[in-house]
Amino acid sequence: MLGRAGTVFLHHGNQQQQVRGMATLKAISLRLKSVKNIQKITQSMKMVSAAKYSRAERDLRQARPIGVGAKTFYEKAEVSAPTEKPEKLIVAVTSDRGLCGAVHTQVARQIRTEITENPESTKVICIGDKSRAILQRLFGKHIILVANEVGRRPPTFLDAAKIAEEASKFDFTFGKIIYNRFKSVVSYTTTELPLFSQSAVAAAPKLTVYDSLDNDVIQSYMEFSTAALLFYALKEGACSEQSSRMTAMDNASKNAGEMIDKLTLTFNRTRQAVITRELIEIISGAAALQ
Repeated sequence: MLGRAGTVFLHHGNQQQQVRGMATLKAISLRLKSVKNIQKITQSMKMVSAAKYSRAERDLRQARPIGVGAKTFYEKAEVSAPTEKPEKLIVAVTSDRGLCGAVHTQVARQIRTEITENPESTKVICIGDKSRAILQRLFGKHIILVANEVGRRPPTFLDAAKIAEEASKFDFTFGKIIYNRFKSVVSYTTTELPLFSQSAVAAAPKLTVYDSLDNDVIQSYMEFSTAALLFYALKEGACSEQSSRMTAMDNASKNAGEMIDKLTLTFNRTRQAVITRELIEIISGAAALQ
């Protein structure tokens, strides 16, 4: 009876340890499967971003002369912001999508600095939902306009013209477009473009270099130049976003690969330990019966 009781006891203990070991193996197996699925997703996103990046870079080369030309006009005419009653307008160029590193965070960080320096007379237009989400909690009262559905498709001049039309409805003396300027596949820098009101342009000291201009011509050019600068900034931001997302997804795929190797090694070691323990318990049980 004692031998049978001992046998039952040993068999019961073998079930507990086996179940405990199998539960560990099952947890590792599920984790390994989920990481492999994540790696497939990140690799797919990298391929999609690489295709979008090549197109964004091609479009950017065509859009740069438009933005540089509009910016050069302000520099050659020596347009400056008036010092009396400054009403600043800041346009944040981001998108609605994340998983692209610190592209949106750097734009929002620079805008926070601008608002902190002059909180009473600074208004913000958020192009993209990411900048709105970052600035909403602390500086929600400064946001006057949000443009969503940005980044799903390549930006067009019509998109920039619509945003410029809405921005012209707000009174401001000068402003800035804060965006990410593309430098290389792994590098970009947060830059700004100037925005001026019609009165500031009309008061420029060297405006006569561009022949005699009446108010209607200046107004027409201001509408076009604002749309051109926004279009250029959107193209720069889109190219920086796709390159950053491609780099981020590549790093995520590499990290997932390293985690898969570690989990596979842990799974094999745990499985060997479970098999070894079961063999030892079987041999011990057989020896107890003799």
